Amino acid sequence: MGSFDDILLDLGPFGWSQKRMFLLLSLVSLPMAWLYVGIVFQGYTPEHWCLQPAVQQQREACGWTLQDTIRRTVPLVNVSGELQPSSCLQYNVELNQSALSCELRKELDLRGAALTHCKNGWEYDYENRKSFVTEFDLVCSDGWMVDMYQSTINVGFLVGSFVFGYIADRFGRRLSFLMCNVLSLICGASIALAPNFLTVLLLRAVMGLGVKGSWMTCYVMLTEVVGLEYRRLVGILYQMVISVGIVAMVMLAYFITDWRWLQVVSCAPYLLFLSYYW
Repeated sequence: MGSFDDILLDLGPFGWSQKRMFLLLSLVSLPMAWLYVGIVFQGYTPEHWCLQPAVQQQREACGWTLQDTIRRTVPLVNVSGELQPSSCLQYNVELNQSALSCELRKELDLRGAALTHCKNGWEYDYENRKSFVTEFDLVCSDGWMVDMYQSTINVGFLVGSFVFGYIADRFGRRLSFLMCNVLSLICGASIALAPNFLTVLLLRAVMGLGVKGSWMTCYVMLTEVVGLEYRRLVGILYQMVISVGIVAMVMLAYFITDWRWLQVVSCAPYLLFLSYYW
């Protein structure tokens, strides 16, 4: 009885059927790239400083410029030998509207006052872009949590490689592929609705299982159904699509400025991949 490679010699090592399969399955690399590099846009950290309600109200009432307000109410700290407005400290002075009257704003001098950590949250300098950093205030002492956003997906990738690698070998490639897409779609959509950052991290880890399992299963299927002389080429081209996905993410993020909607668009292709069952 001949082997599968012998059958491929009769059918053709890289015929129309294999090319169609490659074109369809290579699309799986696009959302994987979006998931992995999305933190650049979804976790964007703009310039920020301590929020002081009285200062904010008076700036709007008096028409002060943002830079004038920062220069007079935000303390300077030494950053790499250069004085810059502090992102995490404020003057330990209770400012009120009388102290910040429009007429006295040029005479206000807080230099030398004691400093303290932000008491009322933060104010961000950004235009029409909303990231999970600005929504959940992941700056200063909580800034390390932004790195967890990427770490959890890597944990999911690691576990998914083992779990769905076994499922694909034991129960079949198609079943593994469909399970991964369902998992990725549900978790990806749930992230867009997450009420807090802890929920986001947990869903990211689980989504990592599905995304890695889906991508890896497709890689195995593509290299199995082509002739030996084409397997290296198919494997390289399949991974090159990730680079295309990275470029596409830049264009998506240019038009979609809310991190939640960007998340929805990033996981939407997994709904399309479910149609591969047929």
